[in-house]
Amino acid sequence: MSTYTIKLQEKKLVLLNERSEEVSPLEILKVCAPRKVFAFDGQMGAGKTTFIKKLCEAMGTEDIVNSPTFAIVNVYDVEQPYKGEVYHFDCYRLKDIREAIDFGAEDYLYSGNYCFIEWPEMIEALLPEDTVHIRITPIDNGDRRLEIED
Repeated sequence: MSTYTIKLQEKKLVLLNERSEEVSPLEILKVCAPRKVFAFDGQMGAGKTTFIKKLCEAMGTEDIVNSPTFAIVNVYDVEQPYKGEVYHFDCYRLKDIREAIDFGAEDYLYSGNYCFIEWPEMIEALLPEDTVHIRITPIDNGDRRLEIED
């Protein structure tokens, strides 16, 4: 398991590795390569959307990144070297897995593009076997612990 700390310093999100060195959010993609489906777990307000926003921005998107709570999935264009689309899911409002199947979740999940999923437990049965599970937990002083389960 890899552990990072997310800090908010001067209104800027900073990701620190286990040695307290600042690293880019892209470090998460490098550590987990070649896997591209990421399931973000954490309580309401833990910072899942905020971290995904910073990750997409680091990937080069110029799109507005926000929670797809009502749309269920947002699509963002990203630049080199991640050129293509990123799919950002928020499965909180899904009533059951049938709804995910109906909107074509499997097409997104198995597209070969990056997928970042909030509330993944709602579609657990659809997730690829090699999905990266990331837990974000609030800790002292408003910081967050980000744990990658391998």
